[in-house]
Amino acid sequence: MRSGVIAQKVGMTRIFTDAGEHIPVTVLKVDNCQVVAHRTLDKNGYVAVQLGVGQAKPQNTTRAMRGHFAVAKVEPKRKLAEFRVEEEGLIPVGAELTADHFVVGQFVDVTGTSIGKGFAGGMKRHNFGGLRATHGVSISHRSIGSTGGRQDPGKTFKNKKMPGHLGAETVTTQNLKVVLTDVERGLIAVEGAVPGNKGGWILIADAVKKKLPAEAPKPGKFRLPGEQAADEAPAEAPVVEAAAEENV
Repeated sequence: MRSGVIAQKVGMTRIFTDAGEHIPVTVLKVDNCQVVAHRTLDKNGYVAVQLGVGQAKPQNTTRAMRGHFAVAKVEPKRKLAEFRVEEEGLIPVGAELTADHFVVGQFVDVTGTSIGKGFAGGMKRHNFGGLRATHGVSISHRSIGSTGGRQDPGKTFKNKKMPGHLGAETVTTQNLKVVLTDVERGLIAVEGAVPGNKGGWILIADAVKKKLPAEAPKPGKFRLPGEQAADEAPAEAPVVEAAAEENV
């Protein structure tokens, strides 16, 4: 069992295949998603990794959370989430997960907060058919009708489908296929729709109902704090050598 990733929803677009077919995809951005802490059997009773993403202002972070981030030597994060893993799946604290944590073609489960729609009627909330648009109904075409019996049972049963608050709930969409990954820009494109508004936080994890591809990295694909500076250093060297050759 591998760790998931916290991403931010960018929006929807489409990708054309070589055959000319277009695939509707949702673009998710993975930016500075770091491991903040570990959960172990001895201390917590389960094994998990705590991830953090987004930059939070220190003055808006409680003193306890500032100390929590200081122990991990990471900047304060806006969003925290835990992913259950095996003991072999623990990723070092401070490591930054990259977009190629998932491979193209694999299936993932995404979790987000659905768009809130406020107070909604029975037809919009539960897909009721409504009343007859003919004689005797007057202007009550979209009402839900009677909600209970008369003297028997003399009440409305619990969990009766009625008008009420719609949306703003945690929704998980399963078995979405990864179509594209861009490590440099930190983008992951998955086929289909993802719950939530643009800019909302999305949890991406390996699909529980699909087999993990053999090429998927284990325990994951990540970058340690010192590796980023090492990757940037060689890129400047050829420029200096070229300038030296021109002077000669």
